[in-house]
Amino acid sequence: MRNIAVVMGGFSSEKEISIKSGLVILDNLNSSEYMGYGVIIEKNRWFCKKDTFTYPVDKNDFSITLNGQKIVFDCVYNTIHGTPGEDGIFQAYLELLGVPHTSCDSYQSAITFNKRDCIAVLKPWSIHTGKHLYLNKGEEITMKDITETVGLPCFVKANRSGSSFGVSKVYGVEDLPKALQTAFDVDEEIIIESFLDGMEVSVGIYKLGKEILALPPTEIVSENDFFDYEAKYMGKSEEITPARLTVSATLAVQELSKRIYQILKLKGIARADFIFHEGTPHFIEINTNPGMSKESIIPQQIKASGQQLDQVLSAIIEDTIKNHQS
Repeated sequence: MRNIAVVMGGFSSEKEISIKSGLVILDNLNSSEYMGYGVIIEKNRWFCKKDTFTYPVDKNDFSITLNGQKIVFDCVYNTIHGTPGEDGIFQAYLELLGVPHTSCDSYQSAITFNKRDCIAVLKPWSIHTGKHLYLNKGEEITMKDITETVGLPCFVKANRSGSSFGVSKVYGVEDLPKALQTAFDVDEEIIIESFLDGMEVSVGIYKLGKEILALPPTEIVSENDFFDYEAKYMGKSEEITPARLTVSATLAVQELSKRIYQILKLKGIARADFIFHEGTPHFIEINTNPGMSKESIIPQQIKASGQQLDQVLSAIIEDTIKNHQS
C-alpha cells in the first residue's frame, strides 16, 4: 500500500478552500491502494492530522513519525491554492527532495500563477485573449489611460491570486480607484482586463502517459455580476455540465484547452477558463491546482465524463509515480 500525503492549507486567503479540497481528495483515495495522510502547511508549522492527533512534519525529508514509525510518502497530492503550493515554492522544495508530486513543476507553476506571465507566454501561439493593461503598486496611471486601452466595463484583478480575491468589475471611471485599491490589497501587481461579452466556460484537463485528456466543459451562469467568491463557493451560480455548446464548439474549447496545457508543459489536473466571445473561445486564465471541494467544477466534470473521482485520482497518482521513476 502506498503512502500518499494530501497537502492543503497554505499562506493565502484561499487556505480554508484548500482544506476543503484536500479533505475531498482524502475521502476519495482508494483505501485498498493508498493510505492517505492529510498534511496542513502553515507559515509557522507543517503538521499531519491523523484521527484526533497532530504530528509535525520533518522538513528535512518531508516525513512524519507516527507511533514511533517513520512514514515517508510515495507521492504528494498537492491541493494548496495560492502560495506556496500553486506558485512553485512548495513544488521546488519537493523537487529538491526528489518527492513525486501531482501538480505541475515549479517553473510551470510560477508562470501559470502569474496571470501576466502566463498571457505573455501564450500570446506568440495565437491564443485569443482580451486586452490587458499591467500595473505595479506605486506606478502612476491616469484613468484615461485605462479606459482608452481596455475600455469599459473592465475587470481589475490581483495578478497572483485565485478564488476571485481582489477582483472587481468596473462600469464607470469613478469606480476605478476603489477597484485598484481592492486589487492592490491582495497583490502589488495587478492586471486590468477588457470585458468580453459571452458564455463563460471552464474545462478540466489532465495527462496520463503521453495523452492529454479534456473533461466535459462547464458553463457558468452567475447570479452575481461575475463569477466571484460568492458565486463560486456560496451557491450564487449555476454550473451546467456539460455546457450548452454545440458539438463543434465543445470540441474546439477542449482542443484549445489541451493545446494550452501542452504549450505550458503542465501535469496533473488543471482547469482552463474561457469566454466564448463572438463565437470564439478567449482564454482568461488557467488554474493548475483547481478546487476539488464538493462545490468545485472538476468533480462535476469527472462525474459527467462517466468516471469516478477515485479512479481518476488513482490514475494520476500512479502516472506521477511512474514518470518520476523513469
